[in-house]
Amino acid sequence: MKFAVLVFPGSNCDIDCFKAVEETLGEPVDYVWHTATDLSAYDCILVPGGFSYGDYLRCGAISRFAPVMAEVIKAAKQGKYVLGICNGFQILTEAHLLPGALLRNESMKFRCHDTVLTVTNNQTPFTRDYEQGEEIIIPIAHGEGNYYCDEATLEQLKSNNQIVFQYGENPNGSLHDIAGISNERGNVVGMMPHPERAVNELLGTTDGKKMFTSILKAWRDQHDAANIR
Repeated sequence: MKFAVLVFPGSNCDIDCFKAVEETLGEPVDYVWHTATDLSAYDCILVPGGFSYGDYLRCGAISRFAPVMAEVIKAAKQGKYVLGICNGFQILTEAHLLPGALLRNESMKFRCHDTVLTVTNNQTPFTRDYEQGEEIIIPIAHGEGNYYCDEATLEQLKSNNQIVFQYGENPNGSLHDIAGISNERGNVVGMMPHPERAVNELLGTTDGKKMFTSILKAWRDQHDAANIR
């Protein structure tokens, strides 16, 4: 399995994502610059956190128009796995790969600390190694992580089981305590907390490891099934 870690001007969690894949899975992983126009070699695309393009206009608004995003959209339509973390989540909503928007934290302050999440949906390729309802500790670091959508969209997220993670104690005012969601197909997930910063005991928690092992297992099962057919 081959991973791509996108890099925009202002990305600052790309190295964390790269190291998480390298050290947790030992699978091939490349940095891919925002000007890239071909992602066909990759099975999973990680859109990392940071402050892409300085968060000008609004978070993710400029990155959404980077050349590589056309390829991300194409990969998502093909069923490849796409994970957006923090600023990556913001970029995926701006690109309309995920519904809703990320607003300023209700406190109007940057929040940076560990937070308890509940695994609301363990049926995605990103969460299958977790138990349904499992509580995990994953750090956050954001100023605009307040998830919002209209009432109709929220009901759709609930009915389609697209809410992947919820906060135990809501740190930013997110609607319905939402910390992460998926698209209807389940192959695209966006989340504000940082699982790539939770893969080593030195970081205080290893609860993020299962996200990466889940992706690899889902990909292997998918390809084993394809080979059987």
